[in-house]
Amino acid sequence: MDVYIARQPIFTLNKRLHAYELLFRESMGVKLGDVDGNRATTSLLSSTFLTEGIEKISAGKPCFINFTEQLLGKDIAAFFPKTKIVVEVLEDVEPTAKVIASCTKLSEQGYQIALDDFVYKKKLDPLIELADIIKIDFRLSTIDEIERMLYKLSRYQLKFLAEKVETYDEFDRAAKLGFSYFQGYFFSKPETLRIKEVASVKLNLINLLAEVNRKKTTIDRLDTIISTDLGITYKLLRYINSAYFYLLHEVASVRQAIIYLGAKEIRRFVTLVIISELASDKPEELIRLSVVRGRFCELLAQAGTAPADAAEIFLLGLFSLLDALLDTPMQEIVKKLPLAEPVKEALVNKSGDLFPYLQVITAYEQGEREKCMNMLHVLQLPTDDVCQFYLSAVQFADFVCRTR
Repeated sequence: MDVYIARQPIFTLNKRLHAYELLFRESMGVKLGDVDGNRATTSLLSSTFLTEGIEKISAGKPCFINFTEQLLGKDIAAFFPKTKIVVEVLEDVEPTAKVIASCTKLSEQGYQIALDDFVYKKKLDPLIELADIIKIDFRLSTIDEIERMLYKLSRYQLKFLAEKVETYDEFDRAAKLGFSYFQGYFFSKPETLRIKEVASVKLNLINLLAEVNRKKTTIDRLDTIISTDLGITYKLLRYINSAYFYLLHEVASVRQAIIYLGAKEIRRFVTLVIISELASDKPEELIRLSVVRGRFCELLAQAGTAPADAAEIFLLGLFSLLDALLDTPMQEIVKKLPLAEPVKEALVNKSGDLFPYLQVITAYEQGEREKCMNMLHVLQLPTDDVCQFYLSAVQFADFVCRTR
């Protein structure tokens, strides 16, 4: 069975990536409701640790993984490295003597324990005493209820994780309440309180972005553009001489790099570097998510039977978070970029022939299987390889973010 895995970032107070939660969504042919929690977690662990390799999925960060009552009782977590996983005890796990004994053993062995979707009940006290992290759902509980829970838990040595934080207002509120970690899509949306005018330095980068993505740009023009920017030149030469390409001889000039990679790949690389520069004051995960989306959309386009410009669809995914990167309305940004009209239509108006590509990736990210499948059918794309496309996109993004 192909496992449908997604990952959600967990941030610190400074919006730095702390960990990922790995989620078994389902195989593309099996509804999540038909898969019990035991099978979901064992499939996830098998895929991440035994098949794909945890480093490829987590980029070296710890992974929060759900554990059911039965799996805790069987000591499944102890088969995996304590430095790689956080044992997340699901909200429906009863604090039986067996569960408490298993969690005590894990804690003594150095595993971190998190309690998921936490709502305080007296019977949970034995688990609370063993826990390191309490996860509180900002959609499940009101602020008053959260404050009361935090007060009751104040006597324990705990850190708190705010789940489903969707806006910067919620992030600020959770931070003021004393939460240490944050999970949700707040980081991928514009900060409405910030000034909307694009700084001149960023405007120069946008102009460079536009120039690089003009279809009539020549090798000479690309050489001139890149060579006048010391930072991009350094990153390009570092990128092409990395182990990824296994070159026998070092590439020492921008022109050599352009000839080796070709105009298309050079455009892609410079675009990624500029996106990174534009997002220098943003969580790095926002850049990584942009790259994942771009590569994921590109792989989808390449898999289709109908003709599609994979390079343009790569830009569609990559640019889908530009408004969050610049805290500027999307319609203002695309005016400055030489994008095809279908790409602009999808980004600005969220409509048109290409918009379903964005719907596929956002549905996948958020675990909306039915919507994801529907959009794949609209695009006449195969469903069997979607999970592999996502994992390939994740690995591509992690590599790019390490070498940029």
